[in-house]
Amino acid sequence: MEIFSLRSSQSLLFKNNPNNARNSKTADIQIETKAPAPVSFQLEDNLDDGPDFTAVSPGELRNYARQSFDSGLIDQNTYAAISEPLPMHAIDPLGNIIDLSSVTDGTSFNFLDYYKNQLQVAMSIGDPHEVQTLKSIVNFLNG
Repeated sequence: MEIFSLRSSQSLLFKNNPNNARNSKTADIQIETKAPAPVSFQLEDNLDDGPDFTAVSPGELRNYARQSFDSGLIDQNTYAAISEPLPMHAIDPLGNIIDLSSVTDGTSFNFLDYYKNQLQVAMSIGDPHEVQTLKSIVNFLNG
């Protein structure tokens, strides 16, 4: 068994293919160029037309938050809190446990209601730092 480098192996396969035998010179090889991939999420110039935070994926929310942080619309604490992954379970204001384990980066989720509920829970517990951060997130999402 012979071992070839990747470059040698590809060249041999290309040259040994009967369909390519007459076109084995590199000058005859054409490389197709693909159109640039579309941007999955872009911050609009008009912020009134922002995404619907009642049905957005965590990945899209992070991208939007990153662009807003880079443009100075939100502070670092707000961006860091939004960028954190969701917990597996959360508590709503009525004390019910919410299962968030099925929310993935590609899953639409109602972040506006989630953060409003977490703000109510934090206000009832009385953690001023958490309340301030959650108020900032809710203001950003209501935007």
